[in-house]
Amino acid sequence: MNAFEHPIFFATFMLLAGFGIPIFAALNANLGTRLQNPVLAAIIALSVGIATCLVVMLFSKNFPSLIVDDSVPFYCYLGGFFVVFYVLSITWIAPKFGVGNAVAFVLLGQIISLAIIDHFSLFGAAFHPISAQRFIGLSLMATGVFLSVRG
Repeated sequence: MNAFEHPIFFATFMLLAGFGIPIFAALNANLGTRLQNPVLAAIIALSVGIATCLVVMLFSKNFPSLIVDDSVPFYCYLGGFFVVFYVLSITWIAPKFGVGNAVAFVLLGQIISLAIIDHFSLFGAAFHPISAQRFIGLSLMATGVFLSVRG
């Protein structure tokens, strides 16, 4: 196993990705407020995201042969709807509700969703049942979200 396949690398990488969510929320909420148009701010963010993905794909030299493949279930292509929903929601709600509160409830939604997806192995996810230990951990995380927005 090389360093880029080690669980510590994965955890660190995703921790850094997690840092980016509230930063993105604050930046895009500010952009939406300054432009007085959260939808335009979302379009700009998603356009920058598409351009970034294209540059990464170009440098990785990993060009797809087909964009739509019959062996891939149609629902696998719908992830973009959730990205757009998140981007529009955070851009519109964060200036009114607070970036911290908005991201905290996004986190709570992620906690609930991850437990359901893993427990039922939805969308091809690995099976991780909701054991008593996992339920307690998820409950503590949810409690932490509520405590952080109340303080």
